[in-house]
Parts: sequence; C-alpha cells; structure tokens
Amino acid sequence: MSGEDNAAGDLAGHPMTARLFQAGRRLRQWDARHRWVLDTAGVLVIALLFCIPDLFDDRGPSDAPITFTERPLAQMILLQAALVLPLWWRRRAPLAAFYAVLAVFVAEWTAGIMLRADVAVLVAVYSLVLHGRLHRLPWAVPGLAVAVTIVVVRLSGVVSVWDVLFFVASVGTAAAALAFAIRIRRAQLAALRERAVRLETERDQRSRLATATERARVAREMHDILGHSLSVIITLADGGRYAANVAPERTKEALQLIGDTGRGSLAELRRMLGVLREQTDEPDLSPQPGIADVDPLCRQIRAAGPRIEYHSGGAVDVLDAGVQLAAYRIVQEALTNSLKHAGPHTRIDLALRVDGTRLRITVRDTGPPAGEPPAPATGEGHGLIGMRERAALYGGTVTAGPVPGGGWSVAADIDLESEPA
Repeated sequence: MSGEDNAAGDLAGHPMTARLFQAGRRLRQWDARHRWVLDTAGVLVIALLFCIPDLFDDRGPSDAPITFTERPLAQMILLQAALVLPLWWRRRAPLAAFYAVLAVFVAEWTAGIMLRADVAVLVAVYSLVLHGRLHRLPWAVPGLAVAVTIVVVRLSGVVSVWDVLFFVASVGTAAAALAFAIRIRRAQLAALRERAVRLETERDQRSRLATATERARVAREMHDILGHSLSVIITLADGGRYAANVAPERTKEALQLIGDTGRGSLAELRRMLGVLREQTDEPDLSPQPGIADVDPLCRQIRAAGPRIEYHSGGAVDVLDAGVQLAAYRIVQEALTNSLKHAGPHTRIDLALRVDGTRLRITVRDTGPPAGEPPAPATGEGHGLIGMRERAALYGGTVTAGPVPGGGWSVAADIDLESEPA
C-alpha cells in the first residue's frame, strides 16, 4: 500500500473526520425539517459580508483601475436587495433565482454600476448547478454569455480583454466545478444508501428463501421416513390381526417387525432432528442411508407381504453420497406407494442401473390381485412431488403412471455429472 493510501486511510479513520461526518449528517437531517432556516441564513451571511461594506465604505479618490461604484444609499440598498433576496429561493427554484439575479446584474453593469454584492451571481451559478435539473443547465448559457459580454465591454478600457475573460472564466468555472463535485458526491452517497437498502432487502429475501428451502427439505425427509414406516407398520398390524385367528405364531413375528420398523424410523428421526436442534453436545454423525441399504429396505417391505425382485447393475455402490441418498429415498417412496395402493399381495420389480453418466431407477408393481379393489386414488400426493424434487437436485426427472396390463410404474433418471442444485 502506498503512502497516499495510508494517509487516506488515517484521515478516514481519524476521530475528527468521524465527528465532522456525523455533524454533517445531523445538519442535513435538521435542514430537511427546516429548509427555510438555512436559506435565510445564507442570504444573511451574503448580506453581512458583501452588502454592509458597500453601505458604510466611504470611498475617496483611488488609483485602482477598477473601483466599486458609489451611489445614493436608497439606490444601493435597492440594488443589493434585488441581487441577494432571490437567493432565498436558490434551492427550490434555482433557475428562476439565477435569472432574477442575472437580470439585476446585467441592468446594473449596463448602467455602469459595480457592487460587492455582485458575488450573488456566483452563488446563483453554484446553486443552479448543484440543485437544478441537469437538462435545464444549458438554458443558463445565453444569460451568462450576455453578462460576460457586458463585463468585458465595461472593463475593456482599463483591463485587457483576455485578462477579463480569464478572471470571469476562472471564478465561474470554480463555482460550477465545486457544485458539480458536491452533486456527484451526493449522488454517490445516495447510490450507496440505495445499494445498502437493496442488499439488506436481498439478504432478508435470501434468509426467507433459505428458511423455506430448509422447511421443504425437513418436510420431505419427515414424509419419507414417517410415510414409509407407518405404511409398513399399518400393513403389518392388519396382517397380524388377520393371522391371530389362523396362525398365531405369525402375530408374534408381525409384532416384532412392527417394533423393528418403529425403532429404525425413530432413530432416523432423532438423527435428523438432532442436526436441526441447537445443542452443545456432539451431534449424531451416523451416515445417511444409501444404495447399500436398499436390500434391508426390500426385506422390510417383503415382511409386510409384497414379493420384491431387486436387480442392480453398474458401480452403484461408489456413487456420490448425495446421489445415493436421493436414490434410496426415491426407491423407499416408490415401494411405500406400491405397498399402500397395490396392497400386500402385489409383486414389485425394482431395478437400479448405472448407464454411462445416468442412474436409472425403475419400480414397477403388478397392482392388486384380481378381485381385490385397488386403493382409492388421491391425486398427485407429496410423495411423487418429493421424488421429483430429489431427482431435480441432480438434474434428473421422475415419471410415474399406470402400465398396460395393470399396475403402476415409477421411473427416475438422475444425471451423475450434474452439480447439486
């Protein structure tokens, strides 16, 4: 970092600079509530600095090439008031105030009068550039050209024309440049404030979006865990109730399977909620289910009645953990739907296959047996939506629908090269 950068940083961080900025901010806030006070103060300051000396200055003979004109007191006061009072509107109507001051200035110099209060022209130029509309600034050029011409003509006898032009251009440019600098600085500060407000709004929107996304993720996980386990438990409970009179030993097996399913689901819920809950102890870092857990899942579904044929192809066990979780949840939801809608006496064909850069999942059931009414359709539920959301995270799709000959099919296609959305 250069010495100038260090000096700028020291100046920006200096306590005096901070106090000045704070004082300026308070002054702007106060001025926004009392606009007329500063306008009046500006007029009074100009009157004290440039009008009063003209009224009490006893001019004698002078050898200076340019001297201020001495006039009767009443005429002096009238000219000074005509030059200074329009400045009270310099912020509310800058162009009108500018032309009012300029008209008095032109009339005064045309009559051969020169006053210290003529500095009001520079104040009017400064106010016009600072507060006026940019597209109206060219309207001031004709009036300024007339005023400069009159000044040059009046002073050409005592001062070189080029000297007069240089002086007038210098002071006029200084007033306009100062106004432009302040105007640009204010525009920059306004842009920074607007950007800060926009960033704060975007931050709040991102926070709300992240909250909604997390809620959707938690709801999806809860649906997959509870929906699957409750469907299996309900089917096992119904089967155990019917077996109580025919084969009592199967009732004990059904109760054991219900307990195992409930404990497994409870463990998954505790793991998921433990991540969300703020706690000081170590969170449960047990792995999420993957494709290796599809076999136990199939055994659990088989215990509820359906016959499941599971086939896998390709290197499915080395896939990314996120892809494996998405595949497991899709299979879990599809099997649960088959159990729920096709009943415990259906046959399910499950296939997972890595085909190049795609993972293809197919779950097809044969529907309920002949003579057994199918479960009533409830429209597209949250399960199918959740499967599509999981596949979409990896640039995949899920299609589901009835198949010829009876039954239902779910087909998922996941892009293994896609970055998680």
